This record gives sequence, structure tokens and C-alpha cells, in this order.
Amino acid sequence: MQSCDTPFGTLNLERYPPTQNPTLQAFDTADLYLLKSAAELPVSDLPILVINDNFGTLACALAKAEPARKVHSWSDSKLAQLGLQSNLLANDLPTDAVQFIDSQQTPSGPYQCVLMRVPKSLTLMQDQLFRLRPALAEQAQVISGAMVKHLPHAAGDLLAQYIGPYQASLAWKKSRLLTSTMDPALSPDKPELETRYELPASTFQLLNKPGVFSREKLDNGTRALLSSLPTGQEGGCIVDLGCGNGALGIMAAQLNPDAQLVFIDESYAAVASAQHNFSQAFPERAAEFVVSDGLTEIEDGSADLILCNPPFHQQQAVGDEMAKRLFEQSYSALNTTGSLMVVGNRHLGYHVKLRAWFEKVEQLSGNPKFVVLKASN
Repeated sequence: MQSCDTPFGTLNLERYPPTQNPTLQAFDTADLYLLKSAAELPVSDLPILVINDNFGTLACALAKAEPARKVHSWSDSKLAQLGLQSNLLANDLPTDAVQFIDSQQTPSGPYQCVLMRVPKSLTLMQDQLFRLRPALAEQAQVISGAMVKHLPHAAGDLLAQYIGPYQASLAWKKSRLLTSTMDPALSPDKPELETRYELPASTFQLLNKPGVFSREKLDNGTRALLSSLPTGQEGGCIVDLGCGNGALGIMAAQLNPDAQLVFIDESYAAVASAQHNFSQAFPERAAEFVVSDGLTEIEDGSADLILCNPPFHQQQAVGDEMAKRLFEQSYSALNTTGSLMVVGNRHLGYHVKLRAWFEKVEQLSGNPKFVVLKASN
């Protein structure tokens, strides 16, 4: 837990999931710059909307403000949602002090002030700005912030295209704000942001909603794991963990027609994409779709096979903590004869890390960059 001084009071904050890396914080100066800007605005009876709030720093600070403010938080991330809930409790704030809105819903507003963390995906930002516009009050301000090194030039162009003219702030502690004012004369066309491509060795097309990982083409790690998928899972439960658009689970379903499929991701857009793609591929077949923190909502010992192309970053932080956490969760979720199939870059050394939980770790296939591993007990 780390202390964070904001214009609305001091907060105790922690990343979610909690990290063992003391250099990683739940907030940065872009968060503080956004809050500083919000504190200078007149208090309004309208709710404040925060978008892409990584761990709830923005929403918790605003919920702590005096006089009290109505706060809405809009995000694609279940981990961000859980981080918000955890940090509200850590600061003695009720969990309903902030209304969370997932990415597959659209905020209704009206909003006079919006604080936005610029996301890594500009397609996601474009989608958010277009859908946000009808919810903005007259002369509303959308204040977008990021660390300077992570702020793409196109972010300002999107604000001008969908909201109105913007001004860039001076850099402050390596962060910058872009403040856009609602222009009622704008009438932007609806952008076509969903993409589609074919799933190899099948007749299926994969739809990708804005913000979904590998939305332009199938990533090479998933491609490597696809070629190693087993057959013969008779009636067993196969989990596509970190499912993205559902490529692994859909191919596993084709190879194992009697298996029960479960698709899990922390991204609401990813699970929505996977659900659409599975229903198109197998319109008469049932499956389970879960937006969650990994396997935390899966019963221990219930899975026969888990497929995983683990993430190696959370927001801008790169590391193997997320992967190791999924490996530990998989150990608990698998039954006694079950196995985990993982793909990763060779240099990540997953074969060593998996042995912390699994007795048997074997290589199924590989190429100069990726290796496919099977872990079991």
C-alpha cells in the first residue's frame, strides 16, 4: 500500500493484482495532473466521468472530495474494476461510491467534466470518444492525460475529430494533458472499428472489437499454440484463459466436439468478441464466457485442459508476475489428470517457472522465437 497526496486528500493505494515489485505504483504523475486540473474546475451537480482509470486512483480521489461528487468510471478492464473496489475499501469509502460502467455499455451522462487516461490502443480511444460525445453537456471538457513518453500524437487528433478543439498543457513531471471542449457543430461519422480475419485451418472468421489484443492479425504466439492443440477431450472441460477473440478455444472446440468450453479474459471487449465468434462458429453449441481476474471464478479441480498465451505486461509495466499468477491459478483449477498448455517467447523461460507448481513440463513444439509447453502432475 502506497500513500498518494491528491488535491482531494491523501489516499492509500495498491495495484491490482498486488505486486511484489516495489518500484511499481498504483498511480503516476499523469493521474495527479488530471486531478489537479479537475480540482480547478467549478463544482457541478453533474457526475464526473473517469475513463481508463488503471487502479481507481482518479475515481477514489474524486469520491473522497468535499463536497461529495457523483463519480462514474468507464473501463474495459476487470482488473481495473477490482482495483477500484479494493482501493475504495482501503480508503474507507463505500464500494458504491463510484458507479462502474464496463466497455460494452455506454455512459448516459450528461457530463460536464471527463477525465481520461489515454489508453495504449488508439482504436479503443476512438471508440470511447465517439460513444462519449452524445453524453456530453454543453461546453463540457474532456481532459485526457498520459505520461509524455506514452502519449501518441494522434490522441490530440482524435479529440479534435470527435469532441472539439483541444489545448496541450505544458509538461509537468513528465506528464501532459490534452483538454478538449465540446463543439456542438461537429458531426463525426461513426467509425468502423471492428476487424475480422480468418482463423487458420478453419472456415471461421474472427471478429475483434476495439481494444482487443491482436485485432489486426493473429499473433504468432497463438498461431504456434494452435498447431499443438490436442484432440480426444471427450466431455472434458477446456478453458481458454486470456481468450482474446477466442481463437484457441474455438479451434479446440472444433477438434474436440464433445468438450465443454470456457472462455475467460479480464477484458470485457475480448469476452464479447469471443462470445460472438463462438456463436457464429457453433450456433447450436453452448459455452461459458467469463470476465474475471484469471481463474478466480473457476472451481478448483474442474478443468481438464487450460490453454494460455499469457500476457507479459499490465498497462505499461512489463514482467512475468501476471504469467506466474495464471500458472498458479491453473494448478488449482486443473483436476488430477489435467494439463496446462502454454506458449511464450523462449527468453521468458516459462519451462523453469512452471516447475514451481507442476511436476512434468515438456516441450511440444517450438520455433526460433516461441516455445509451446505442456505442464501436468
